[in-house]
Amino acid sequence: MAPSVARAETLCPPEMVPIPAGAFRMGAAGELSEEAEARVRLRPFCLGRREVTNREFAAFVAATGYLTVAEQPLSTEQFPGLSDDERRPGSVVFRQPASGEPVQELSWWQWVPGADWRHPEGPGSSIEARLDHPVVQVALADAEAYAAWAGAELPSEAQWEFAARGGLRDQVFSWGNTWQPDQANTWQGEFPRTNSLADGYAGTAPVGSFPANGYGLLDMTGNVWEWTLDWYRPGHDRLAGQEDPVLTDAADSSDPRDPGVAKHVIKGGSFLCAPNYCSRYRPAAREAESPDTGTSHIGFRLASQPLDAPLETHG
Repeated sequence: MAPSVARAETLCPPEMVPIPAGAFRMGAAGELSEEAEARVRLRPFCLGRREVTNREFAAFVAATGYLTVAEQPLSTEQFPGLSDDERRPGSVVFRQPASGEPVQELSWWQWVPGADWRHPEGPGSSIEARLDHPVVQVALADAEAYAAWAGAELPSEAQWEFAARGGLRDQVFSWGNTWQPDQANTWQGEFPRTNSLADGYAGTAPVGSFPANGYGLLDMTGNVWEWTLDWYRPGHDRLAGQEDPVLTDAADSSDPRDPGVAKHVIKGGSFLCAPNYCSRYRPAAREAESPDTGTSHIGFRLASQPLDAPLETHG
């Protein structure tokens, strides 16, 4: 039988917060269909206190020479019908519609050649004054490359959601059941036309500009969406239907569909989420995103096993 291990306190790497073991109800009954509830148990783990910043990502690139997905031409295999000019490096950027301009669903997203993590809105934009903002325009592979370099990993969806709840049980938001716009960087006004900027930010905010949740984690609501390791499925299919909570430290790493259309789970909402659109700034909320696509509102944070975690033993 495995030996019992006692520990006084979970030890985590610098800038990571210890998240205790626990069981919780993942998802939200009565909300969106993809949020169908499942009972989950988690072992202790560590999670980044904040999102990875431009400053930190720049250090990674300087040390490794890494080239992000957005800095490389589009693949001829994935986009065989495009000309060389159309395959130029770039990424997806939010553009607020002009006053009076007709607005069609998702028309506010534009492919911008030259948009990348150094130039989040395209050529002419810069991160020089945003070194302490979360890095954006990073695809899943970019986030995973940074995590490997840092000796960490991305969190699973279950880990991310449990941590976002901050120790609260079955509450709508990270701080309780009542929406409080001063708790997070989100959109104030009618998306996508009017933003009052009541929180002081039209886009990303420096990490830690808003209150921490009950675990001391910053920006688990709003600012930028965050990558997780899980492939997206309509609901928590692999976890549901169990009488007892499912012990799950691992992400759903099995691709559920054709790799060309399969997507990954992102969590937390962003500065573009508003009560009239998206509103997925609840811990239970989830969204599907193509793993090969970065945008101006998706970033990530790191996770790891505790430094004092016992080695697995048998017998």
